[in-house]
Amino acid sequence: MKILVKNQKVFFNYEIADKYNAGVELLGFEVKSIKEGKGNMEGSYIIIRGGEAFLIGLDIPPFQQNNTPEGYDPKRNRRLLLNKKELLILAEIEKEKGLTLVPISLYNNGRRIKLELGVAKGKKKFDKRQTIKKRESDKEINRTLKGGR
Repeated sequence: MKILVKNQKVFFNYEIADKYNAGVELLGFEVKSIKEGKGNMEGSYIIIRGGEAFLIGLDIPPFQQNNTPEGYDPKRNRRLLLNKKELLILAEIEKEKGLTLVPISLYNNGRRIKLELGVAKGKKKFDKRQTIKKRESDKEINRTLKGGR
């Protein structure tokens, strides 16, 4: 399992309560582009409408600009492949106030591209400041332990 595209800010902006895996319906040149590590998950989220889950806002640039079909939208909505039981669970979670479904990473499982998604609750500004403070203190501790300054 190799992580191909990762959502960099998801753990800073959200508290992840639970994680799920889903397949993603992609076009061939999108798969090639993702396998090269191209793609941006910033600002993307997941909605459930009409008994299907969709990934909104995932930006996948074309693999080769000249061979891309005319009218290709890099930020098009992509359908997620989940079984009915998982869809029902995620639909109930989405209805709860304060919880959202966010993509964490795209990875390959054999020849397939999978999406790791999380049930998230947004962090407040205070919590983000605490995260930054903890990160800075950990860096300082590591420096002193290495015999730095």
